[in-house]
Amino acid sequence: QVQLVESGGGLVHPGGSLRLSCRASGTIFSIAAMGWYRQAPGKHRELVARITSGGSTTYADSVKGRFTISNDNYMNTVYLQMNSLKPEDTAVYYCKADLKDPLDDYDWWGQGTQVTVSS
Repeated sequence: QVQLVESGGGLVHPGGSLRLSCRASGTIFSIAAMGWYRQAPGKHRELVARITSGGSTTYADSVKGRFTISNDNYMNTVYLQMNSLKPEDTAVYYCKADLKDPLDDYDWWGQGTQVTVSS
């Protein structure tokens, strides 16, 4: 069994910052990548940022220059530093791990953490 534990969400004013963390634990053979996705009310879940175990990153256009994803492979942890937050960043943010074992590749999702940007 795998657990993804997210933390760092909350309420922030426009222009403010938050840092999300997600740590993977449990029966893990290897992690190919970890990422953050978000889902706002009435919208589809979308990729925010993703980082591979080798450090390659991908960002949604809407967050480029404002958000930074990083990881700690030893601790199986991924971080999302969010700066210059906007009301349209309000959503539930989900952590996802792309996992591998000798027989299969599979994804694991966290429970989500609420980020609200409001004055």
